[in-house]
Amino acid sequence: MKSFIGKRAIASGVSLVGLVVLVFFLSRLTGDPTDLYLPLDASVEMREQFRQMHGFNDPLVVQFGRYVADLVQLDFGQSLRQARPAMEVVLEAFSWTLWLALITMSCVTAAAIVIGALAAFRVGGVFDRIATFFSLIGASAPDFWLAIVAIVIFAVNLHWLPTSGTGSALHWILPVSVLFIRPFGLILQVVRGSMINVLSSAYVKTARAKGVRTPRIIFVHGLRNAMLPVITVIGDQAAAILNGAVVVETVFGFPGLGKLMIDSILLRDFAVVLAVIMVSALAIFLMNLLIDLAYALLDPRIRY
Repeated sequence: MKSFIGKRAIASGVSLVGLVVLVFFLSRLTGDPTDLYLPLDASVEMREQFRQMHGFNDPLVVQFGRYVADLVQLDFGQSLRQARPAMEVVLEAFSWTLWLALITMSCVTAAAIVIGALAAFRVGGVFDRIATFFSLIGASAPDFWLAIVAIVIFAVNLHWLPTSGTGSALHWILPVSVLFIRPFGLILQVVRGSMINVLSSAYVKTARAKGVRTPRIIFVHGLRNAMLPVITVIGDQAAAILNGAVVVETVFGFPGLGKLMIDSILLRDFAVVLAVIMVSALAIFLMNLLIDLAYALLDPRIRY
């Protein structure tokens, strides 16, 4: 297991380095930050002083070398917009996204597993058809459309919920609900398909013949063996939300990584953009590592 984790860490490190190099040079193609942070009537001397202060006068290779040297010392640079350490800005936004991801995926996982397992127990029944119908709609619905429709209905027309912000528990309902729908549909379908295969196996038929109760057959005998493919999908969806949920956070004005990334790109806050990429990549690596560990716990063949 240690060797496996080490190999994954090395591969993720190489990918992270390539990603940082790519984003560093591509972000510079968006233009000169001087045009955004100084007034239109700023003099040539003021513009030159601004570029000199932030190192934008140097060739890109020199800027990259300086950034790498700072990165080795865990210095991610200063945010141009907020005039404070970029990593400090990113970690504040990451805490909001982390809570959003935890709440959403907890609700999604519990609901999808229970409903998917019950739907698979009687394939073709009324409950199975209803669950399948709504899960397919949810898996196919685009997040930006759901977010806009939710705002129009529940915030603008009914005045039940606020449109944006994080001031109270009501502010979390719309973002969590919109982020809930797509992963719920995907995970439910995977749980249902995996459970159908497991429930048709010989040991489940034997348990039924012995008179084992239905809840025990579904949630004890069947669900554990059906969880291996489900874990992969849960991990992928959690990583997608943890990575920023860019569209939903932007629409609802939620102060997470997604909105921070969009704002920083538009304002050419290069240090923050690179710090967001770094934190997001590390979060995805840790999520994948947790998935591998969960596989090992559930499948003795991997553990031994």
